[in-house]
Amino acid sequence: METKVKALKLEQVKKTKAHEYRLFKYVFAGLALLFALVVSIGAKAQQPDGIIFNNTNSDGIILDGYDPVAFFTDKKPVKGDPTFQFTYDKAIYHFVSREHLDLFKADPEKYKPQFGGWCAYAVSLGRVAPIDVNTFSIVNGRLVVQHNQRAVNGWNKDVGGNLALADKYWPKVSEKGGKQITTDAEKSFLNNTDPDGVTLQGFDAVAYFTQMKAVKGDPKNSARYNGATYWFSSEANAAMFKDHPEMFAPQYGAFCGYAMALNKLRPINPEIFDVIDGRLILQHSEDAYTRFHKDVAGLTAKADANWPNQVKKHAGKKVKFDKPAQPAKETAE
Repeated sequence: METKVKALKLEQVKKTKAHEYRLFKYVFAGLALLFALVVSIGAKAQQPDGIIFNNTNSDGIILDGYDPVAFFTDKKPVKGDPTFQFTYDKAIYHFVSREHLDLFKADPEKYKPQFGGWCAYAVSLGRVAPIDVNTFSIVNGRLVVQHNQRAVNGWNKDVGGNLALADKYWPKVSEKGGKQITTDAEKSFLNNTDPDGVTLQGFDAVAYFTQMKAVKGDPKNSARYNGATYWFSSEANAAMFKDHPEMFAPQYGAFCGYAMALNKLRPINPEIFDVIDGRLILQHSEDAYTRFHKDVAGLTAKADANWPNQVKKHAGKKVKFDKPAQPAKETAE
């Protein structure tokens, strides 16, 4: 009997110890999780807001190795000396002298280029572009650099306004690694684009006019217009478009012209097109092309009349194509 009681007590002690062990394990796990959370919050608090996205070369050097302080003191670009270098915000800066290096180290925020050393005007348009240090300016004590003279001209049209836009868009642009974002102004446009914002399925808008055929563009030669990104087969075509985008941009946001005459949004085949009275109109299919040409003037007038309401209805929203037209006893568009 005594042996049985001892066995029962021993079993009870084992259960109690097991319960205490499980409780300890849960408490320890909870404390570990809390500690990790505190450390994570502390680490984030020490990091600068957003992602650091700098315009650096393969060696991590920013401003093409030019001295950031010299833009302020010498009023011109001066190539830095690798002997005098300093790393700030994950970018390596070169300086012409120890004096300039010390000035930068004392107040790097004063001398660093804005927007990670990317083209300021491009950032104001929601993207990044490389720079030419000869295009620099000091705006409100801030160093801004542009891509080329065209960017300088665009920037100078409204320096204050463009700087405010660049400040507004930079966090999101840098977060996306420099990829084009949709700006506030672009939300008022309606375009037939792919998920990356490229229109005409990447075909060259200018080639339709100059070569009278569909020519695939190259993303290296690109331009942004009215909320859509265009690719071109050459730098020359890209330049022509940038000078007069309204001349080359497709009608109806690159949606099917015949469908627009029916008040519908339909996709296009970029190889089925017309240049009519200087206007690029694309169609969804050969059938749509044939139907459109039964009454070009009349259907163009209908498409022109329908387009503003389509823009008003769909601008700034994800586009869903309408179902194709189904005329009686005739093939769908």
